[in-house]
Amino acid sequence: MKNEFILNFTPTGMIPTKEMTPHVPISVSEIVEDVHKASEIGITMVHLHARDAVTEEPTYKKEVYAQIVEGVRKYAPELVVCLSLSGRNFGELDQRSDPLLLDGNLKPDMGSLTLSSLNFNKTASVNAPDMIADLARIMKERGIVPELEAFDIGMINYAKYLERKKLIEPPYYFNLLFGNIACSQANLLHAGVMINDLPDNSLWSVAGIGNEQFKMNSLSLAFGGGVRVGLEDNIWYDTARTKLATNSELLKRVHVIAEANERVLMTPKRFRKLMNLAEGNGAYGRP
Repeated sequence: MKNEFILNFTPTGMIPTKEMTPHVPISVSEIVEDVHKASEIGITMVHLHARDAVTEEPTYKKEVYAQIVEGVRKYAPELVVCLSLSGRNFGELDQRSDPLLLDGNLKPDMGSLTLSSLNFNKTASVNAPDMIADLARIMKERGIVPELEAFDIGMINYAKYLERKKLIEPPYYFNLLFGNIACSQANLLHAGVMINDLPDNSLWSVAGIGNEQFKMNSLSLAFGGGVRVGLEDNIWYDTARTKLATNSELLKRVHVIAEANERVLMTPKRFRKLMNLAEGNGAYGRP
């Protein structure tokens, strides 16, 4: 990536609620507006979660994702759009793959693919081998690129297994997530081992969970990687947890750190070229 860095924006996630922070975007219009603001600040891609309009609980339904994607692409038709296929709340293939059925101008460029099961503080994300393979197969058939999520080095090894099985193809994009209680911790040793073990022809961004977000974003910008940032991973602006963050504040801070490290934002157009994605503006996914 040289001096360019990927900025992957994660505005909502599955955990934050309005009771936790008034700043988290929940409704379709709130998410679209936050992504609109983010695109004006400068981002490379967006990682979207959808919520039910009545319960505000996470939803897998493609009809809700369709509204979000449609709204985002009115403002940013070139932005790379990734939809969450998380297994934290949904266990059936037809649920988790539902967003992948969107087509035309609503087709996602990417879908998240967590590379193993894992435990969070109070819940599990179950990703059985057949589920991972089936989601990868559907994405490959539909020309949607996996956003490979790795919480520890074993998950990177599993990506290489999927490569050998020809279920995924380069170029790859990895989110490397640090600081979860049951996975790789937010330190230089864990980060270095995971980055060093990535398969050839991989682009990557680093995320930190909770208080580790700022530290790991800073580390990645200093050492040549991309950044995943947003209220999905941390609702606080400071590690003392005295100020609730907005997504715009988190993004602007990343730009300040990047400038100090002489890093330049990778545009969606550039990322599309490196990832062999269609050019946007009506053409999405991998041809």
